[in-house]
Amino acid sequence: MRLPLINAKARLILAHGAGASASSCFMTTLTEALAAHHIEVQRFNFPYMQRSIDLGRRRPPDKMPVLQQHFIEQITRVDDSLPLFIAGKSMGGRVASMLNLPDNQKVKAIFAFGYPFHPPGKTQWRTAHFDSLSIPLHVLQGERDPFGKPRELAGTGWPKVRIHWLTSADHDFKPTKISGLQQQDIIKAAAAYCSEVIDEILLAGK
Repeated sequence: MRLPLINAKARLILAHGAGASASSCFMTTLTEALAAHHIEVQRFNFPYMQRSIDLGRRRPPDKMPVLQQHFIEQITRVDDSLPLFIAGKSMGGRVASMLNLPDNQKVKAIFAFGYPFHPPGKTQWRTAHFDSLSIPLHVLQGERDPFGKPRELAGTGWPKVRIHWLTSADHDFKPTKISGLQQQDIIKAAAAYCSEVIDEILLAGK
């Protein structure tokens, strides 16, 4: 599913998280927020999610190689009319970051909206591939995200990884009541940051 834009400056292929489809409220709100910054978003469902929708019951995610292959298929299908970026919510962002794209200049950068650095309360880190990334990975992470908080990531550093912290947000970008913010505000802030990074990359490429 794609939201076509007449004045788009870039195209972003956006993958969903483990438990909600490409049509979820979060994905729809993020798509609209990115479109406001002239970023054309193309969403898709991984095979297991489409089966869940078709059968009317939840199914666990496919194995990583299957998820990766399906993501690659989305990339190969798009044309070169716009600069291309890839992204994902939680699991979708992890899949995007693990794609083997060393010789693919088609993809300019990766965005992860809430990266699952580790399962909540556990120390099984999912960052082993970060040192070998071939293109930049920009992580937009809530300060209260149980999958990776500021204090846990303090002192870490990877050559191609940049983390941008979202005030008061959890893994789904929902803020605390005391912050006075709404989830939509956080998603809009994430989209604005994403747009700024894309502008930097496009400007550097001129």
